Amino acid sequence: MDYPEIDQESRRWLRDLAPRGPAREAACRELYPLLLRIAKFEVRRRAPLLALNGPELEDIAHQAAADALMAVSERLDRYRGEARFTTWAGKFVIFNVATKMNRHFWRRHEVSYEMEDWSRLAARFEAGPADEVQAKEFAAVVSSAVEENLSERQRLVFVATVLDGMPMNVLAEQLGSNQNALYKVLFDARKKLRTALVASGHLPGETGSRSA
Repeated sequence: MDYPEIDQESRRWLRDLAPRGPAREAACRELYPLLLRIAKFEVRRRAPLLALNGPELEDIAHQAAADALMAVSERLDRYRGEARFTTWAGKFVIFNVATKMNRHFWRRHEVSYEMEDWSRLAARFEAGPADEVQAKEFAAVVSSAVEENLSERQRLVFVATVLDGMPMNVLAEQLGSNQNALYKVLFDARKKLRTALVASGHLPGETGSRSA
């Protein structure tokens, strides 16, 4: 292939990664440490905001770098030379780190939530239960509704912002998204939850009721 508009170093990466064989294997061995360095930096940067720590972070970095290397190899035809090849490849690493860390965040929280945490949601619903026993029962219903009715992304956004109180701008940064997109995800999540709670008889069906 010829890449007249692309810098020489980036052309070398494209040339060596394109064919099967020793040249590609050598290029992959050279590229992987570069991607791993980016992955480790991203993991360290994101870890404090997601309250993650421990040896699993090293595994996340290696997994993200390996997945990025595979993605880059499969998408060479999408490279347009608008940035250096290593910069372009680094975006795959950043995406993979964000995805894996947020999934890890969700899995850890999924097993560590206490019913008292969910009880805080009772006050978010107009006509929510007033006494402690009813509040705990209502919290259990909300927890089940979140698990059964929301997509993985909706659960993550809902729990992070409504239950844990994470600022939307911080979550947007962690997800590599923007606040408007996440507000839409949260709006849809609240709408699904209210529909489920009305259908189960735990909330009245008045259209004027405030959402979660």
